[in-house]
Amino acid sequence: MGKKRSDCPISCSLEIWGDKWSLLIIRDLMLKKESTYGEFLKADEKIATNILASKLQHLLENGIIDKKDHPENKLKILYYLTEKGIDLVPVIVEINLWGDKYLSIPEDRKKLLEDIKKDKEGFIKRAKKHLSANP
Repeated sequence: MGKKRSDCPISCSLEIWGDKWSLLIIRDLMLKKESTYGEFLKADEKIATNILASKLQHLLENGIIDKKDHPENKLKILYYLTEKGIDLVPVIVEINLWGDKYLSIPEDRKKLLEDIKKDKEGFIKRAKKHLSANP
């Protein structure tokens, strides 16, 4: 990880995955199943190519994601969450719930939130199991 700014666990964690783009990449790998460079570029947030490359490299170096060759197209790389990245599922769930509570969320985005609210612990368990089984 390099030199830390502090020994605070929150500060250290945020240095690894706490910026907007890193969290959106993690979100896409967890919830949207996007896993290639091109799929990340198509996200609604319109990440720039240089930022995407930098954030993917940072997440790789910190063990949050890993990559492998695409089985059908050797020109593509598939990115996936490592166990360390999968352990962020509860964090992403809580960010979603916070957003639902304090922000105006469009109706077409509420299905996931309703699933989470019905059984948060079950949702987290199922998501972690699914992600662990599908690198």
